[in-house]
Amino acid sequence: MHSQVLIIGSGPAGYTAALYAARAGFQTTMFMGTAAGGQLMWTHEVENYPGHMRISGIDLIDIFQEQVKAVHVQMIYESVTSVNLSNRPFSLKTDMGIDWTADALIIATGSTAKWLQATGEDRFKGHGISVCATCDGFFYRNKKVAVIGGGNSAAYEALFLAQIAQNVLLIHNKKTLNAEKNLTDKLLANPKIIPYWNSEVTEFIGDGRLQAIQIRDITTNNKTTLPVDGVFEAIGHTPNTDLFKGQIDIDANGYIVTDCFNRQTSVPGVFACGDVQEPIYHQAIIAAGSGCMAALGAEKFLMSHDK
Repeated sequence: MHSQVLIIGSGPAGYTAALYAARAGFQTTMFMGTAAGGQLMWTHEVENYPGHMRISGIDLIDIFQEQVKAVHVQMIYESVTSVNLSNRPFSLKTDMGIDWTADALIIATGSTAKWLQATGEDRFKGHGISVCATCDGFFYRNKKVAVIGGGNSAAYEALFLAQIAQNVLLIHNKKTLNAEKNLTDKLLANPKIIPYWNSEVTEFIGDGRLQAIQIRDITTNNKTTLPVDGVFEAIGHTPNTDLFKGQIDIDANGYIVTDCFNRQTSVPGVFACGDVQEPIYHQAIIAAGSGCMAALGAEKFLMSHDK
């Protein structure tokens, strides 16, 4: 099977890339994978995406899907298991054993938020547990929340939430933060942020919705139950780049390195967009914008190479 433009991934970046590639007149195919919609599917409500006062992550993805259907993007509900980027057309294989080739490839596989794997966590994902304060923090105005983590991401989340919530409990498994000094200084100076050092969350508690967390002091082994309305896990993300290692440039943290103007990777004709190449701003609008850039980059590449 062959398509002029193949897109691996189905979050905001992948859908936007597909929309622009198809509107440019290219035969466009998306591989949806096993988690169609990406991390946006975990977001209960979105209030910061332009054009929508309030919409659920699932409903926003549904709108993206209707848009790409309207421009005849082919959506394949299979996962890509291997790729070969050494020659054009690029080749890949799906979990159904089907071989595909492409004149241009856009990688939009996103990143996966790391989870604690604590008792009760799965029950409250999207119902009190979030991995994005800028996405969901507004719903906890004047309420008590907890942030889990001790790096830059956790510090940013805690400082952001301190502007909204009544109190922010910072749960960290060490006695000092791993965040940059200026962030650490701001966090420790904020009276609304209450740190719990050398502590880890052992259980999420609630009836239908999260109501409390149980933490364990690592040094004493004592356990304490803390009432909270919401928890934001900020223990990092893992970019989904295993398929491409050894074939394109990937930085020390696992993110794909791209040109800042057109999102082209170190292999001409291969582009990347969204969280798979964005280590800091994990926002749907930024992913969508980079998807547009990748598709426009692919358009220019194909116009200059396939005349």
